[in-house]
Amino acid sequence: MTEPLTTAVQNGNGPGVSLEVCANSVTSALAAQEGGAVRVELCENLKEGGTTPSHGQILMARNLLHIKLYVLIRPRGGDFLYTDLEYQIMCADIRYCIEAGCDGVVIGVLKADGSIDIERCTEMVRLAKQWGLGVTFHRAFDMCADQYKALEEIIDMGCERILTSGGKSTAMEGASIINHLVEKAGGRISIMPGAGVTETNVADLVHFTGVTEVHSSARVLIKSKMEYHNDYILMSDTPGDEYAIDVSDAGRVRELIRLANS
Repeated sequence: MTEPLTTAVQNGNGPGVSLEVCANSVTSALAAQEGGAVRVELCENLKEGGTTPSHGQILMARNLLHIKLYVLIRPRGGDFLYTDLEYQIMCADIRYCIEAGCDGVVIGVLKADGSIDIERCTEMVRLAKQWGLGVTFHRAFDMCADQYKALEEIIDMGCERILTSGGKSTAMEGASIINHLVEKAGGRISIMPGAGVTETNVADLVHFTGVTEVHSSARVLIKSKMEYHNDYILMSDTPGDEYAIDVSDAGRVRELIRLANS
């Protein structure tokens, strides 16, 4: 059963549009909670599209959050075609989330032809739901060859929602498809747009698509407090600022919720 989609704005105005924050750390998760998000999707390595966070992150988030905690189950970046070993790792991570008391998990596995791996996904959904955890199908959906066929399969396997950008790089680019998915779903599953959702477009996105929940990282860049800088080294193979991190911001969370409900 899909959870009630209640507004994150605690102002007594009744149901509205709720916000899930893609939190790349416990720090970001706490900012999401402070800003009024109803749920966090906890992950790491957002530059790779997100991967499963460490057990320490999961445990600390569960201890400190009173809003819903969903955990991304994705063992690596790249595609969503997984080996048997990777699938076993994903199932082990789901079992840890169960033991840690998480509210849900976020999954997605595909076959080489771009169809959903129904057998593996169904087993992961069964594993989570038998212990009372909800399940979101993540943006592997956007890599499917036939999204409307995938929609019906995801509904049949018992997921609560689909996180999607409409098969495009951003949710605004895929807004027409998201709108069609909402119509096709007919209330049987929640369609939650994500990817590039910001204060400048969230109101238009909600009004055009008719969605009742949205997904954003709501991040800001925080400069390091390090006094000494070694400017002659890169710590990864991707150029970037070694002395800054992205963290979700409570103020941005509040503003996104306000605008989504405007």
